Amino acid sequence: MATRRTYNQNCPIALGLDVLGERWTLLILRELVGGPRRYGDLRAQLPGIATNLLAERLKELQDAGLVDRADLPAPIGRTVYSLSDFGWRKVLPVLRSIALLGVDRLAPVDDSGEPGPVSPLNGFLAGVLLPFDPAAAAGLTTTCRVDIDGRRFEFSVDHGHLAAARAEPAVTITASAADLYTSRFGPTDAKRKAALRRIDFDGEQRDIDALRTALSL
Repeated sequence: MATRRTYNQNCPIALGLDVLGERWTLLILRELVGGPRRYGDLRAQLPGIATNLLAERLKELQDAGLVDRADLPAPIGRTVYSLSDFGWRKVLPVLRSIALLGVDRLAPVDDSGEPGPVSPLNGFLAGVLLPFDPAAAAGLTTTCRVDIDGRRFEFSVDHGHLAAARAEPAVTITASAADLYTSRFGPTDAKRKAALRRIDFDGEQRDIDALRTALSL
């Protein structure tokens, strides 16, 4: 295994980059925000990463306390990776800040007002991660599942913080990536409202209302 590089500076930014600054590291963490993932799931969503490099990055993130590895019992019998509790607290603000910087660089809407290529992951980032309001979720404890174009994301809200899903979902959101993106970044108020109406929320109404407030949906 290659020797991990370091800036050798006693500075919080340099020390943070010693953990997160390697290529692919933040994208691996991005994938784990949606819930536990198998090694093969990560490889499928990170085209171009060498299998030995993915294994190396995961090991580094485990050593840093940001990622947990679990071997599920039979009959499932598979290894999954997930963000640790420490990872949820420390990684989310970093990912949100970088996503806010990059969201304006996404492919622009076309002449019909529909977004350009939008992946399920981008729909999750636009519809959940970026708009999450900790103040609005201060008293909220719930678990949510989001099904986006056939891909599933799960998380919980724990008194103003996003965290790992720890129970069956109280609310399930079903939407297309395009509608989640357009509901947030559509070119007109009418298009944003139309996209929002197409997003389906399932659960007790009080849970739905609280979650929609926290996500500004």
